[in-house]
Amino acid sequence: MIITNISQVSKRHYALGSLIIGAVMISFSGVWVKVSHVTPTASAFYRVFFGGIILLSAALLRREMVWYGGRQLMLSLICGLLFAVDLVFYHYSVLYVGPGLGTILPNFQVFILAITGIFFFGEKIRLLFLISIPLAFIGLFLIVGIDWGQLDQLNKTGVYFGLAAAVCYAAFLLSLRKLQSYQAGLSFFYVLMIVSLAAAAFLALEIFRNGDTFNIPDFQTFFALLALGLFSQTIGWMLISHALPAVLASLAGFILLLQPSLAFVWDVLIFQRPTSLTNWTGVFIVLIAIYFGSLKPSQS
Repeated sequence: MIITNISQVSKRHYALGSLIIGAVMISFSGVWVKVSHVTPTASAFYRVFFGGIILLSAALLRREMVWYGGRQLMLSLICGLLFAVDLVFYHYSVLYVGPGLGTILPNFQVFILAITGIFFFGEKIRLLFLISIPLAFIGLFLIVGIDWGQLDQLNKTGVYFGLAAAVCYAAFLLSLRKLQSYQAGLSFFYVLMIVSLAAAAFLALEIFRNGDTFNIPDFQTFFALLALGLFSQTIGWMLISHALPAVLASLAGFILLLQPSLAFVWDVLIFQRPTSLTNWTGVFIVLIAIYFGSLKPSQS
């Protein structure tokens, strides 16, 4: 019995460590996008392309490459399209408002998912959720500046794109749940692989359509794009997906706030983002609001 308890504690500690490491890895996504010398669409393509190739290689080694029919293909394409659009909006937001705010904004997807649950799945309206929405936008205005009219057009566009990324990411997560439920028994590893490659295909088409280039101009860009695909798209998400079942949902939600929190810290430390006490207060308020918004009724 003692050995069993020790083993369970060790597994929980291992899962907790995996969750933290995964969140830290993904927190660098905006940094890799910012330091790469390619367009946001190209960086989004290489993120899922490199990640998809790595996952494909592993899937072949694990002998997970199985054809599950046209329905699986259609769901995978829908997921891939939504993820591709989400990444384009996110990468443009990072370009316009920086990795910090550009990463915080897509996390507003928790509010969209909660609203979807209330209107379409009969979930109860929670007091914390009602509080979290105005709280999030109060925090957002403290970050970007209370006088919205004084912001330049690029900053405004970056905020709009970040919020658009939140909408697309929420839609992607809903479609991903549908895909996973249809593919019961398959690893998240395999599902992430097919979604990544589907997204890469759509982004490649967009690059051809708008006359963009696949050229990687220098080693810094290659390293940044490879790190984006390896750590942000692959290893980070794999660590998180394997750890989540072994960690309390409320604790996991709190730990995952490391991702947008650290993204803002990297923006300040690496790119010298001007940040006042008011801005930091806004970041704290937004993160608390996101946490409140992510709680399920049983966790509240």
